[in-house]
Amino acid sequence: MEVRVRYAPSPTGLQHIGGVRTALFNYFFARANGGKFILRVEDTDRERYSDESLQDLYDTLSWLGITWDEGPVVGGPFGPYVQSERFALYRQYAEQLVRDGKAYYCYCTPERLEALRVKQQAEKSEQQGYDRHCRHLTEEMRFEYEKAGIKPVIRLKVPTEGKTTFHDVLMGDITRRNRDVSPDPVLLKSDGFPTYHLANVIDDHMMGITHIMRAQEWIPSGPLHILLYEAFGWEPPLYCHLPMVMGKDGQKLSKRHGSTSVRDFRSKGYLPEALMNYVSLVGWSYDGQREFFSKDDLEHLFCLEKINKAPGVFDYKKLDWFNGQYIRQKSDEELAQLLLPYLEDAGFLPSELSASQQEKLMRLTSVVKERLKVLGDVVELSRFLFEEPMYEDVNLFAAKGVQLSDALEALEKAYAILRDGLDRKLEHAAIEQSLTELATQLNLKVNGVFMPIRVALTGSTVSLPLFDSINLLGQDATCARIENALALLKREVR
Repeated sequence: MEVRVRYAPSPTGLQHIGGVRTALFNYFFARANGGKFILRVEDTDRERYSDESLQDLYDTLSWLGITWDEGPVVGGPFGPYVQSERFALYRQYAEQLVRDGKAYYCYCTPERLEALRVKQQAEKSEQQGYDRHCRHLTEEMRFEYEKAGIKPVIRLKVPTEGKTTFHDVLMGDITRRNRDVSPDPVLLKSDGFPTYHLANVIDDHMMGITHIMRAQEWIPSGPLHILLYEAFGWEPPLYCHLPMVMGKDGQKLSKRHGSTSVRDFRSKGYLPEALMNYVSLVGWSYDGQREFFSKDDLEHLFCLEKINKAPGVFDYKKLDWFNGQYIRQKSDEELAQLLLPYLEDAGFLPSELSASQQEKLMRLTSVVKERLKVLGDVVELSRFLFEEPMYEDVNLFAAKGVQLSDALEALEKAYAILRDGLDRKLEHAAIEQSLTELATQLNLKVNGVFMPIRVALTGSTVSLPLFDSINLLGQDATCARIENALALLKREVR
């Protein structure tokens, strides 16, 4: 049997971490078993549908390097299957169920259904939902409704007795009483649009889907889908409901934990290989120890048996660590090209670089490489290199516990040491040693000397290592900034 799986998102919002993990698990399972990965766009919810969401789906899969294997030609060699282009098929099969006595036409108006809902709630009725009013209509009654111009929906005849069971690879057998399944749900709306349940089951059967991997939130739909398969006389696929993706607080991952859309992660500067690697480990483990997997690795090693039953925890700090590791695997040339768009957006560099700008970018890249968590970090780390520092708070020059007057004295004497060392082209280690000795002479901690230099050069108390910053700025700019800072401090102190 050829393995055939699908990713079937609804284009009603941006691709998020949970959805992408589902796509990756399906994709890797197909590749590991020599099967087919199919993309299906479930766009029957026209009120919430958006072109932006559809484009985001394509952009996300492209960014991750995920390709699907077949489909009608829609905008490419293998356009995805699109449900809104298959309405005739859904109507055909819905009407077949009516002819087979497995479904029926329902003419209940929205007003009647609303009145029923209010009545059931007021009476606290045990049976909530549709009351099967039209389940046993005679032909004469149907004719009268049709004559009145009422367009019917088609409802499934759910058995009122017995139970329905389906098997899940992770959860085992799941059983539900038929009386607890949604009472005779709508399959085809009066406007001809299928409901999710009808289109989903028909498409999975027609596309020969063998395994369905989807989030555990879909477990309640399982019995209804099995009843639909039975009504059609079809063999259902094998189900594998994936564990939830949780935040570190044990709640379902959401915006309150931070970014969840792949677009946000991408814009901040996460690498696709890092996100793919980490997300694949949220709820799946190869041997409990190995952490780094390339796309090719996962295409060969992924299997259902190693999916965890327990919810997977999405740790933003761990993702940052993964991303940093992948950043440092890049050559300086590769990384420079990845950083350039962020420097362009900040207005620091143009898209077309001169020879001197290219050299500046390469020197910056080699310095920041070990300090980046995401590509976007380069903007704040390098701001001092492209903009004159703004000394908005002179107290920043003074390290903790140091008076501003003492910071001024430290900067004056440190500048003399620094300028002399640079003029004589001394080793940085020698200059640093002299600055450390100065701190002892002034009865200051080392930071009491280095902090005012750092703030003078960058305008910030947090920066790249001091001598890396000096190398990037050059001696002239370094001296000019310290002299400006000294002038400012003298005005403040005296």
